[in-house]
Amino acid sequence: MSRFFSSRAARRAAAPRAFSTRNAGCSSLALAALWHMPAAFAAPTAPLATTTTTQAATAASGKPVSVVHVTAAPLDAEMLGPDPAAIKRPANTPIPPSGVPVLPISGQSPFGMLPIVPSEIKHSFHQIELDAISKGEGPSALLPAWLDAQRDKDLDDPYYVPTAGTGHLVEPLMPFRNRLKDNGFSFSLSYKGEWMGLFSGGLPNEHGNSYVHELTLQGTFDLGKMAPSLNGWSVHTLVMERAGKAYQNRVGEQFVALQEVYTLSGNVAAHLVDMYAEKKFRNNTMDLIFGRMSLTHVFATSPLLCSFQVTCSAPVALKQNPGFSVYPKATWGARLRFRPTRDTALQVGAYSVSALSDNPSGWAWGAENATGLSLPIEFTWEPFLTRNRLPGHYVLGYAHDTTRYADKISTALPAAVVNSMPGVHSGPSDMFWLETDQMVYRLGGRNQMAGGYLMAGYVHVTPRAVNVSDEVYGGFSMVGVIPSRLTDRFGVLYSWYKVSDRRRESQMIAQDMNISLGVHGVQNDSHVIEAYYSIDALPGLIIQPEFQYMIHPGETHNIPNSAAMGLKVIANL
Repeated sequence: MSRFFSSRAARRAAAPRAFSTRNAGCSSLALAALWHMPAAFAAPTAPLATTTTTQAATAASGKPVSVVHVTAAPLDAEMLGPDPAAIKRPANTPIPPSGVPVLPISGQSPFGMLPIVPSEIKHSFHQIELDAISKGEGPSALLPAWLDAQRDKDLDDPYYVPTAGTGHLVEPLMPFRNRLKDNGFSFSLSYKGEWMGLFSGGLPNEHGNSYVHELTLQGTFDLGKMAPSLNGWSVHTLVMERAGKAYQNRVGEQFVALQEVYTLSGNVAAHLVDMYAEKKFRNNTMDLIFGRMSLTHVFATSPLLCSFQVTCSAPVALKQNPGFSVYPKATWGARLRFRPTRDTALQVGAYSVSALSDNPSGWAWGAENATGLSLPIEFTWEPFLTRNRLPGHYVLGYAHDTTRYADKISTALPAAVVNSMPGVHSGPSDMFWLETDQMVYRLGGRNQMAGGYLMAGYVHVTPRAVNVSDEVYGGFSMVGVIPSRLTDRFGVLYSWYKVSDRRRESQMIAQDMNISLGVHGVQNDSHVIEAYYSIDALPGLIIQPEFQYMIHPGETHNIPNSAAMGLKVIANL
């Protein structure tokens, strides 16, 4: 039990009060009902009863009666513990009893898994998350005891990508995999395919199907197992193949990637995504990575966001800026992460910036033209609320890109016109993001994904530097919608995208001058509604039907709203 409990209990102790045994029986029944109540939130106080018999207290008959003294005491979320019905593991779950998935987990986007290397402390149970520098709590300590699930150590349930269960389709390979893992090498091979069919709206004569896929080979070298002197060190590699035809071309969309696995790299036989080293140090309280990687491995992303096609691996407004090398675009960089308290995390980084179109294969490092430096910083508050320990993730981030970007006022105008306009100049870019999610009920296990989440976020980028300057999103991700399918997940996400004022102003001036815009009209904003139902078909296989509706495709009012159905398949080989 947390060291904060005793002081909280003392502060909240109330004066005793008395009532008869008849009322005490009713109170006991009410307390029992409250204890087994499956709802996440309980009342802040509960009575503790003691019974005494005195000669002074007599009934009308003259016989002594019992008097019950009740002292109000706080319900402590940690003391009560989770409701047994909420943490009961379903029979068909591939998740181990501890709630910790076996790593690496194929089919899951790797940026939601970092750090996946062993702890610096060889016998530490936490093989994914860092340990906190301070053993106390941060903002969570300000919460009332009945709301804050105080913990002396972290729950054994990492925040991982829920788009694939653990396990493998080829089980006979497991003994071979385990032998390699014991000797310091883990690998995963996965397939992810996305089919989308446009059946309403979009561009004329574009109704039809689009298919894209990726094959991903991921490897992790635990150098500590290979050589004791390298304890805490690891090396990560990831190579992927992508092919297909992008669906967004059917609706005239340029900015919002409507499929996850085709963006940036397009058709590439073997795209190098990762080649970086990682070191955990200071008793597993700090984590440093450096080498070739994507910024969205660890910044401005979340497993819940990446269960949707459009927002994976980061909100669209951030993907538009070259200063945010978005997966699978990799760049040179480094990041340091640590946890000041058990409920907070802080990470800072420095990454080289180059055009998103540079080095599409990922191998030609010398062909990249570095234009500046991206400097992100991100703070996360991760509370566990109520007796059922409902996790939340509240992320606040900022990044400064030193690259000098041309003013978007020049988007649709000739250079001669732009040069004669006042106030037009290049400048750096700043990015701000707020991402939140909170589990609102727990169902089917102790792990962080065994429950339903609400989520929302906001992104703003310097309008002079980007095409999409603002984004707002909100939605939910729920499990157990079908009672017999506790590991299936249903999600809906709404997103609004605002085109930069400077780009829109450029198009309006060009339209007045009868200059071709190169798009289907002056661009304002667009909306996307995405829904999916992820079926945990069997260990190593996820089947996920998708629905997508876009309002104002191409960010104009000149293309009919589009509706599409699709199917995503994730196989962990």
